[in-house]
Amino acid sequence: MDAGRTPGVETGLAPSWAADMDVQAYLQRIHYVEPLTPGLYRPSVDLLRSLHRAHLFAVPFENLDISLGRTILCDETRIIHKIVNEHRGGFCYELNGAFAALLRELGFRVTLLSGRVAREDGSYSPEFDHLALRVDLEEPWLADVGFGDCFLEPLRLASRGAQEQIGRIYRLTSTDSVFGLEVMADGKWKKEYAFTLQPRELCEFAGMCHYHQTSPESHFTRQRICSLATPEGRLTLSDNKLIETRGTSRQETSLSGGRAWQTTLRELFGVVLPE
Repeated sequence: MDAGRTPGVETGLAPSWAADMDVQAYLQRIHYVEPLTPGLYRPSVDLLRSLHRAHLFAVPFENLDISLGRTILCDETRIIHKIVNEHRGGFCYELNGAFAALLRELGFRVTLLSGRVAREDGSYSPEFDHLALRVDLEEPWLADVGFGDCFLEPLRLASRGAQEQIGRIYRLTSTDSVFGLEVMADGKWKKEYAFTLQPRELCEFAGMCHYHQTSPESHFTRQRICSLATPEGRLTLSDNKLIETRGTSRQETSLSGGRAWQTTLRELFGVVLPE
């Protein structure tokens, strides 16, 4: 499929606000304060950008349910309840699954994409290891609020040139039907993940979602992580270590004991775990 020859969304149609999603509650969860009245706006790249940034600044990337023994399912209703009502975060299947649902309710055309994450040896992980999003407007965009420390705003899917965002440079490559996301690091391009444009359903990611919760080979079963983007950089709680990055500066603080960990989780990430 040619990303540059993708029809845009239909215009002039009011968004479909589903009865089973409280869109306003979701918007409040990501601290999105601009009014979005049904029928009085159209999906746009500016709206997509602002929603993308708001989501990354408000909803952390985290795997804390795994250490708690709570099963994570590729179920849209459960995921949205966790993020909106329980004020939690999640990993890619949850974050991008929920964000896709929100975008659809706001009238965007969204497609789930399967990503294969780059390994240190240059190979890629299995299919469905990552979930990313294609959003079609006048041109197609790659959106992703579930890959940890990644781009803050969607990337032009049809562009093969460098796309700079706040001191970071990304690019998308393509060979045959396979796309690759790369970021400039230490003067050279570093592979992030590969994907195709084949449309996927959330249930197709269930196998890898289970793997990441149960396999000793998964990095998600090896450490607790909670990470949140900030306008200046990122806050990350990795086991008992708090890491704060601001531009090129990095500060690490070791936490002493479970109480300090819980307090940091609550005060910096807004996450209160169940008893």
